[in-house]
Amino acid sequence: MAAYAVMSNHYHIVLRVDAQRAQALSDDEVLMRWTQLFTGPLLVRRYLDPCTRVELGAAELARVQEWAQLYRARLADLSWYMRVLNEGIARLANQEDQVKGRFWEGRFKSQALLDEQALLAAMAYVDLNPIRAGMAKTPEASDYTSVQARLQPQVVEERVQHAIATMQAPSILAAPESVVVRHDAAEVAAAQEAPAASKACATLDTNEAAMAGLTPAPLLPFDATGREDWAIPFAFEDYIDLIETLGRCVHPKKRGFIPEKTPKLLERLGIDTEAFIEHAASLLKAFGSAIGKPAALVELAARRQAKFLRGMKAANRVFESQAA
Repeated sequence: MAAYAVMSNHYHIVLRVDAQRAQALSDDEVLMRWTQLFTGPLLVRRYLDPCTRVELGAAELARVQEWAQLYRARLADLSWYMRVLNEGIARLANQEDQVKGRFWEGRFKSQALLDEQALLAAMAYVDLNPIRAGMAKTPEASDYTSVQARLQPQVVEERVQHAIATMQAPSILAAPESVVVRHDAAEVAAAQEAPAASKACATLDTNEAAMAGLTPAPLLPFDATGREDWAIPFAFEDYIDLIETLGRCVHPKKRGFIPEKTPKLLERLGIDTEAFIEHAASLLKAFGSAIGKPAALVELAARRQAKFLRGMKAANRVFESQAA
Protein backbone atom coordinates (compact mmCIF):
# COMPACT_ATOMS: atom_id res chain seq x y z
CA MET A 1 0.00 0.00 0.00
CA ALA A 2 1.32 3.42 -0.95
CA ALA A 3 -1.17 5.73 0.77
CA TYR A 4 -4.39 5.65 2.77
CA ALA A 5 -6.77 7.95 4.63
CA VAL A 6 -9.56 6.73 6.90
CA MET A 7 -12.31 9.32 7.21
CA SER A 8 -15.49 9.35 9.29
CA ASN A 9 -17.71 7.69 6.66
CA HIS A 10 -15.34 6.46 3.96
CA TYR A 11 -11.70 5.70 3.27
CA HIS A 12 -9.22 5.99 0.42
CA ILE A 13 -6.34 3.66 -0.39
CA VAL A 14 -3.62 3.72 -3.03
CA LEU A 15 -2.20 0.25 -3.53
CA ARG A 16 -0.23 -1.89 -5.93
CA VAL A 17 -1.56 -5.25 -7.07
CA ASP A 18 1.48 -7.51 -7.41
CA ALA A 19 0.25 -10.38 -9.57
CA GLN A 20 3.80 -11.58 -10.30
CA ARG A 21 4.51 -12.02 -6.62
CA ALA A 22 1.38 -14.13 -6.19
CA GLN A 23 2.38 -16.31 -9.13
CA ALA A 24 5.83 -16.85 -7.61
CA LEU A 25 4.39 -18.25 -4.38
CA SER A 26 4.43 -22.01 -3.91
CA ASP A 27 1.18 -23.89 -3.33
CA ASP A 28 2.03 -24.26 0.35
CA GLU A 29 2.68 -20.53 0.73
CA VAL A 30 -0.60 -19.69 -1.00
CA LEU A 31 -2.60 -22.04 1.21
CA MET A 32 -0.89 -20.79 4.37
CA ARG A 33 -1.63 -17.17 3.49
CA TRP A 34 -5.27 -17.85 2.63
CA THR A 35 -5.98 -19.88 5.74
CA GLN A 36 -4.71 -17.07 7.95
CA LEU A 37 -8.07 -15.37 7.37
CA PHE A 38 -10.31 -18.23 6.21
CA THR A 39 -10.62 -21.66 7.74
CA GLY A 40 -10.22 -23.35 4.37
CA PRO A 41 -11.77 -26.66 3.27
CA LEU A 42 -11.13 -29.70 5.45
CA LEU A 43 -8.97 -31.19 2.69
CA VAL A 44 -6.72 -28.11 2.70
CA ARG A 45 -6.39 -28.22 6.48
CA ARG A 46 -5.42 -31.88 6.32
CA TYR A 47 -2.83 -31.02 3.65
CA LEU A 48 -1.30 -28.26 5.79
CA ASP A 49 -1.02 -30.60 8.76
CA PRO A 50 2.18 -32.71 8.34
CA CYS A 51 0.59 -35.51 10.34
CA THR A 52 -2.35 -35.96 7.98
CA ARG A 53 -0.75 -34.88 4.68
CA VAL A 54 0.90 -38.30 4.27
CA GLU A 55 -2.55 -39.90 4.32
CA LEU A 56 -3.79 -38.02 1.25
CA GLY A 57 -4.11 -39.86 -2.04
CA ALA A 58 -3.26 -38.65 -5.53
CA ALA A 59 -6.80 -37.44 -6.25
CA GLU A 60 -6.93 -35.50 -2.99
CA LEU A 61 -3.56 -33.87 -3.66
CA ALA A 62 -4.75 -32.86 -7.11
CA ARG A 63 -7.83 -31.27 -5.53
CA VAL A 64 -5.61 -29.34 -3.11
CA GLN A 65 -3.62 -28.01 -6.07
CA GLU A 66 -6.88 -26.76 -7.60
CA TRP A 67 -7.66 -24.93 -4.35
CA ALA A 68 -4.17 -23.41 -4.39
CA GLN A 69 -4.63 -22.12 -7.95
CA LEU A 70 -7.97 -20.58 -7.00
CA TYR A 71 -6.54 -18.88 -3.92
CA ARG A 72 -3.46 -17.70 -5.84
CA ALA A 73 -5.73 -15.82 -8.23
CA ARG A 74 -7.67 -14.31 -5.33
CA LEU A 75 -4.50 -13.08 -3.61
CA ALA A 76 -3.92 -10.79 -6.61
CA ASP A 77 -7.58 -9.84 -7.04
CA LEU A 78 -8.53 -6.31 -5.99
CA SER A 79 -12.19 -7.24 -5.62
CA TRP A 80 -11.35 -10.02 -3.16
CA TYR A 81 -9.05 -7.71 -1.22
CA MET A 82 -11.81 -5.13 -0.85
CA ARG A 83 -14.37 -7.81 -0.04
CA VAL A 84 -12.34 -9.15 2.87
CA LEU A 85 -11.38 -5.68 4.09
CA ASN A 86 -14.91 -4.27 3.94
CA GLU A 87 -16.46 -7.37 5.48
CA GLY A 88 -14.21 -7.12 8.50
CA ILE A 89 -14.97 -3.43 8.98
CA ALA A 90 -18.70 -4.03 8.58
CA ARG A 91 -18.74 -6.87 11.11
CA LEU A 92 -16.86 -4.85 13.71
CA ALA A 93 -19.04 -1.77 13.16
CA ASN A 94 -22.27 -3.78 13.38
CA GLN A 95 -21.01 -5.52 16.51
CA GLU A 96 -20.13 -2.18 18.08
CA ASP A 97 -23.52 -0.65 17.25
CA GLN A 98 -25.37 -3.92 17.99
CA VAL A 99 -27.15 -3.84 14.64
CA LYS A 100 -27.45 -6.09 11.59
CA GLY A 101 -27.67 -5.52 7.88
CA ARG A 102 -25.66 -3.70 5.25
CA PHE A 103 -22.95 -1.32 6.38
CA TRP A 104 -21.57 0.04 3.09
CA GLU A 105 -23.77 2.02 0.76
CA GLY A 106 -22.46 0.36 -2.38
CA ARG A 107 -19.56 -1.34 -4.09
CA PHE A 108 -16.14 0.26 -3.92
CA LYS A 109 -14.90 2.42 -6.80
CA SER A 110 -11.43 1.95 -8.26
CA GLN A 111 -9.26 3.87 -10.69
CA ALA A 112 -6.11 2.64 -12.43
CA LEU A 113 -3.00 4.78 -11.96
CA LEU A 114 -1.19 4.48 -15.27
CA ASP A 115 1.96 6.51 -14.64
CA GLU A 116 4.08 8.26 -12.02
CA GLN A 117 2.15 11.50 -12.37
CA ALA A 118 -1.12 9.74 -11.61
CA LEU A 119 0.43 7.98 -8.61
CA LEU A 120 1.75 11.25 -7.19
CA ALA A 121 -1.57 13.03 -7.66
CA ALA A 122 -3.53 10.20 -6.05
CA MET A 123 -1.20 9.92 -3.04
CA ALA A 124 -1.27 13.67 -2.41
CA TYR A 125 -5.05 13.76 -2.69
CA VAL A 126 -5.43 10.90 -0.23
CA ASP A 127 -2.91 12.17 2.34
CA LEU A 128 -4.44 15.68 2.29
CA ASN A 129 -8.01 14.44 2.79
CA PRO A 130 -8.27 15.28 6.52
CA ILE A 131 -6.73 18.72 5.97
CA ARG A 132 -9.08 19.53 3.09
CA ALA A 133 -12.01 18.38 5.20
CA GLY A 134 -10.96 20.70 8.03
CA MET A 135 -10.29 17.77 10.39
CA ALA A 136 -6.56 18.49 10.81
CA LYS A 137 -4.19 21.43 10.50
CA THR A 138 -0.96 19.61 9.70
CA PRO A 139 0.06 16.37 7.95
CA GLU A 140 1.41 14.74 11.11
CA ALA A 141 -1.84 15.57 12.92
CA SER A 142 -3.94 13.92 10.19
CA ASP A 143 -5.10 10.87 12.09
CA TYR A 144 -5.42 7.52 10.33
CA THR A 145 -3.48 8.54 7.23
CA SER A 146 -0.35 7.18 5.59
CA VAL A 147 1.41 10.55 5.84
CA GLN A 148 0.97 10.46 9.62
CA ALA A 149 2.20 6.85 9.67
CA ARG A 150 5.38 7.91 7.88
CA LEU A 151 5.97 11.03 10.01
CA GLN A 152 4.72 9.75 13.37
CA PRO A 153 5.20 5.95 13.28
CA GLN A 154 5.08 5.67 17.07
CA VAL A 155 1.48 6.92 17.04
CA VAL A 156 0.46 4.22 14.58
CA GLU A 157 2.42 1.57 16.48
CA GLU A 158 0.52 2.40 19.65
CA ARG A 159 -2.82 2.17 17.83
CA VAL A 160 -1.90 -1.19 16.31
CA GLN A 161 -0.89 -2.59 19.70
CA HIS A 162 -4.11 -1.30 21.23
CA ALA A 163 -6.17 -2.83 18.42
CA ILE A 164 -4.43 -6.20 18.82
CA ALA A 165 -4.97 -6.13 22.57
CA THR A 166 -8.64 -5.30 22.05
CA MET A 167 -9.14 -8.13 19.55
CA GLN A 168 -7.42 -10.58 21.89
CA ALA A 169 -9.49 -9.52 24.89
CA PRO A 170 -11.38 -12.46 26.50
CA SER A 171 -14.64 -10.50 26.49
CA ILE A 172 -14.68 -10.60 22.70
CA LEU A 173 -13.80 -14.26 22.23
CA ALA A 174 -15.45 -15.88 25.24
CA ALA A 175 -19.08 -16.06 24.13
CA PRO A 176 -19.61 -18.89 21.57
CA GLU A 177 -22.63 -17.14 20.10
CA SER A 178 -20.49 -14.13 19.14
CA VAL A 179 -17.98 -16.15 17.13
CA VAL A 180 -17.65 -14.91 13.56
CA VAL A 181 -16.73 -17.73 11.19
CA ARG A 182 -15.18 -16.62 7.91
CA HIS A 183 -16.02 -18.94 5.02
CA ASP A 184 -16.16 -18.19 1.35
CA ALA A 185 -18.74 -19.86 -0.89
CA ALA A 186 -16.31 -22.52 -2.09
CA GLU A 187 -15.46 -23.52 1.47
CA VAL A 188 -19.13 -23.84 2.35
CA ALA A 189 -19.65 -26.15 -0.63
CA ALA A 190 -16.67 -28.27 0.41
CA ALA A 191 -17.97 -28.50 3.96
CA GLN A 192 -21.37 -29.67 2.74
CA GLU A 193 -19.67 -32.52 0.86
CA ALA A 194 -17.63 -33.58 3.92
CA PRO A 195 -18.77 -36.35 6.30
CA ALA A 196 -20.65 -35.28 9.42
CA ALA A 197 -17.79 -36.34 11.69
CA SER A 198 -15.36 -34.21 9.72
CA LYS A 199 -17.66 -31.20 10.06
CA ALA A 200 -17.77 -31.64 13.82
CA CYS A 201 -13.97 -31.69 14.05
CA ALA A 202 -13.43 -28.59 11.91
CA THR A 203 -11.53 -25.78 13.61
CA LEU A 204 -13.31 -22.45 13.25
CA ASP A 205 -11.39 -19.20 13.58
CA THR A 206 -12.89 -15.88 14.58
CA ASN A 207 -12.25 -12.82 12.49
CA GLU A 208 -10.85 -11.00 15.52
CA ALA A 209 -8.48 -13.80 16.50
CA ALA A 210 -7.23 -14.21 12.93
CA MET A 211 -6.57 -10.49 12.49
CA ALA A 212 -4.84 -10.19 15.87
CA GLY A 213 -2.30 -12.82 14.86
CA LEU A 214 -1.24 -11.08 11.64
CA THR A 215 1.68 -8.69 11.28
CA PRO A 216 0.65 -5.38 9.67
CA ALA A 217 2.25 -4.93 6.26
CA PRO A 218 4.56 -1.89 5.97
CA LEU A 219 3.82 0.96 3.60
CA LEU A 220 5.62 0.90 0.26
CA PRO A 221 9.00 2.65 0.59
CA PHE A 222 10.15 5.62 -1.47
CA ASP A 223 12.93 5.03 -4.00
CA ALA A 224 14.02 8.11 -5.96
CA THR A 225 16.39 6.01 -8.08
CA GLY A 226 13.50 4.11 -9.64
CA ARG A 227 15.45 0.86 -9.51
CA GLU A 228 12.73 -1.04 -7.70
CA ASP A 229 9.55 -1.18 -9.75
CA TRP A 230 7.48 -1.99 -6.65
CA ALA A 231 8.61 1.10 -4.71
CA ILE A 232 7.27 4.67 -4.92
CA PRO A 233 9.52 6.39 -7.51
CA PHE A 234 10.04 9.68 -5.64
CA ALA A 235 12.27 11.02 -2.90
CA PHE A 236 10.54 11.07 0.46
CA GLU A 237 11.58 14.65 1.28
CA ASP A 238 10.26 15.84 -2.11
CA TYR A 239 6.91 14.23 -1.44
CA ILE A 240 6.61 15.75 2.03
CA ASP A 241 7.53 19.16 0.62
CA LEU A 242 4.80 18.73 -1.98
CA ILE A 243 2.23 17.84 0.69
CA GLU A 244 3.24 20.92 2.68
CA THR A 245 3.00 23.18 -0.37
CA LEU A 246 -0.33 21.83 -1.59
CA GLY A 247 -1.74 21.82 1.92
CA ARG A 248 -1.04 25.53 2.30
CA CYS A 249 -2.84 26.35 -0.93
CA VAL A 250 -6.51 27.28 -0.49
CA HIS A 251 -8.64 24.92 -2.56
CA PRO A 252 -11.60 26.70 -4.20
CA LYS A 253 -13.99 23.85 -3.33
CA LYS A 254 -12.53 22.76 0.03
CA ARG A 255 -12.61 24.57 3.34
CA GLY A 256 -9.46 23.18 4.91
CA PHE A 257 -5.79 24.13 4.47
CA ILE A 258 -2.56 24.38 6.46
CA PRO A 259 -2.47 27.85 8.08
CA GLU A 260 0.31 30.15 6.87
CA LYS A 261 1.47 30.75 10.44
CA THR A 262 2.22 27.05 10.89
CA PRO A 263 6.00 26.50 10.60
CA LYS A 264 7.43 24.18 8.01
CA LEU A 265 7.17 20.47 8.70
CA LEU A 266 10.83 19.75 9.50
CA GLU A 267 10.97 22.68 11.91
CA ARG A 268 7.67 21.63 13.45
CA LEU A 269 8.95 18.12 14.10
CA GLY A 270 12.37 19.26 15.24
CA ILE A 271 14.20 17.38 12.48
CA ASP A 272 17.69 18.38 11.39
CA THR A 273 17.24 19.53 7.78
CA GLU A 274 20.69 18.63 6.46
CA ALA A 275 20.65 15.20 8.07
CA PHE A 276 17.11 14.57 6.85
CA ILE A 277 18.05 15.37 3.26
CA GLU A 278 21.26 13.34 3.52
CA HIS A 279 19.44 10.24 4.81
CA ALA A 280 16.15 10.71 2.94
CA ALA A 281 16.93 8.33 0.08
CA SER A 282 17.79 5.53 2.50
CA LEU A 283 15.82 6.60 5.56
CA LEU A 284 13.53 3.57 5.62
CA LYS A 285 16.45 1.19 5.08
CA ALA A 286 18.42 2.73 7.93
CA PHE A 287 15.78 1.59 10.40
CA GLY A 288 14.38 -1.82 11.22
CA SER A 289 10.77 -2.53 12.11
CA ALA A 290 10.12 0.99 13.41
CA ILE A 291 11.20 4.56 12.66
CA GLY A 292 11.19 7.34 15.22
CA LYS A 293 13.05 9.54 17.68
CA PRO A 294 15.68 7.85 19.89
CA ALA A 295 13.37 8.04 22.90
CA ALA A 296 10.53 6.45 20.95
CA LEU A 297 12.80 3.59 19.79
CA VAL A 298 14.01 2.99 23.34
CA GLU A 299 10.42 2.90 24.59
CA LEU A 300 9.37 0.47 21.86
CA ALA A 301 12.35 -1.79 22.57
CA ALA A 302 11.35 -1.87 26.23
CA ARG A 303 7.75 -2.81 25.35
CA ARG A 304 9.00 -5.57 23.06
CA GLN A 305 11.57 -6.66 25.67
CA ALA A 306 14.32 -6.27 23.08
CA LYS A 307 17.86 -5.12 23.83
CA PHE A 308 17.88 -2.68 20.94
CA LEU A 309 16.16 -1.72 17.68
CA ARG A 310 18.00 -1.16 14.41
CA GLY A 311 18.12 2.50 13.44
CA MET A 312 19.21 4.18 16.67
CA LYS A 313 22.27 5.72 15.00
CA ALA A 314 20.16 7.15 12.18
CA ALA A 315 17.59 8.39 14.71
CA ASN A 316 20.27 10.29 16.63
CA ARG A 317 21.56 11.83 13.41
CA VAL A 318 18.27 12.78 11.79
CA PHE A 319 16.25 13.63 14.89
CA GLU A 320 19.12 15.03 16.96
CA SER A 321 17.44 18.37 17.65
CA GLN A 322 14.53 16.52 19.29
CA ALA A 323 16.89 14.19 21.13
CA ALA A 324 18.70 17.13 22.74
